[in-house]
Amino acid sequence: MKAPSFAYARPRSLPEALDLLEAHGEGARLLAGGQSLLAALNMRLAAPELLVDITRVAELSGIRLVDGKVHIGALTTHAEIGRSAEVARQLPLLAQAVPHIAHVAIRNAGTLGGSIAMADPAAEWPACCVALDADFIIAARGASRRVKARNFFKGVYSTDLRANEILTGVEFPVLDATHRAAFLELARRRGDYAIVGVAAVAKNTGGTLTDVRLAYLGAGETPLLARGAMAAVEGRKSSGEAGAAAAAALARDLKPAADIYSTVSTKLHLARVLTGRVLAALAA
Repeated sequence: MKAPSFAYARPRSLPEALDLLEAHGEGARLLAGGQSLLAALNMRLAAPELLVDITRVAELSGIRLVDGKVHIGALTTHAEIGRSAEVARQLPLLAQAVPHIAHVAIRNAGTLGGSIAMADPAAEWPACCVALDADFIIAARGASRRVKARNFFKGVYSTDLRANEILTGVEFPVLDATHRAAFLELARRRGDYAIVGVAAVAKNTGGTLTDVRLAYLGAGETPLLARGAMAAVEGRKSSGEAGAAAAAALARDLKPAADIYSTVSTKLHLARVLTGRVLAALAA
């Protein structure tokens, strides 16, 4: 199929882009990497009156360390994040997640902000942002605000982002040297969306895990923090008993839906398998 007709604008600055959104409201859609939107247009799942191409807004790109936090611009591509020495050093969870994102061509074009704003519950970045307690920086004309990642996602393809706003960047707290990170997912084929996955961080002190965060993708309508599983291992050394307690809690923490490939019980089983593996990695 072909995309429906629409008007097109390519602003060169953030204020110009925000003016267009303010003027056109729900009739406008932002084009960042385009890896999801262009497919939706061609399948007539989206029909904007105006396509606002923000790919030339330079201030929305880049990775920098500021006041103990890593700021990543919304237009920074998956591949740029994967190549960044700063990310590998300060945010190893993101570096581990990048190879799981689709394929090389998509990683070269797709953006951090585009993935987050799309809010696909099987996508990698939303779960990583929740696990890392990231802040989303959101701009509107004449105003800006911050939203915690854990409060941003409202449902499948649904977020706290308003029609006149742009997600401009993500700010990640830098974890100290005692923190460990692990990212794992299972997919039918490499590059497919995950059946289920987990983004995990914890402080490892002599093998005892504290500040444990387990954020799951593909396990509900949004990325989910498995609070029961986290509590089951908090302050304990990794062991078969702790792992079993965490696995048992997942049935209450997660809300996977069956699809044409996997049943709910299959997804819960796979989530438990991944949980055991990431806990072992965090404790190593």
